[in-house]
Amino acid sequence: MRSALVRAQISLSFMSRPASFPTARDPLPDFEQKQTALSYLSEAWAEARHDGVDGDCLAQASLFTALAELVSTYGEDAVAKFVEGLPARVRNGEFSLKLAKQ
Repeated sequence: MRSALVRAQISLSFMSRPASFPTARDPLPDFEQKQTALSYLSEAWAEARHDGVDGDCLAQASLFTALAELVSTYGEDAVAKFVEGLPARVRNGEFSLKLAKQ
């Protein structure tokens, strides 16, 4: 049985190539595609953690894969400019998982 990380890498490399077969449905809107992608990645992440893969290793591999995909799509300069804004966004709490207090 393939590990979750291997399946995720295969899925991500497959997703970066245009499909060579017709699809029966229209493409999902951008927001829905992002929600679907997040669902797939969350599932693969949970399975990898279950298999004993360290969260830090998963995070680094995920960031590498994401940045490599962005570079292949937009180029190095555009991605470098994008990541320049990340420190402020991290400090602003955009990536913190906080439970809303009621």
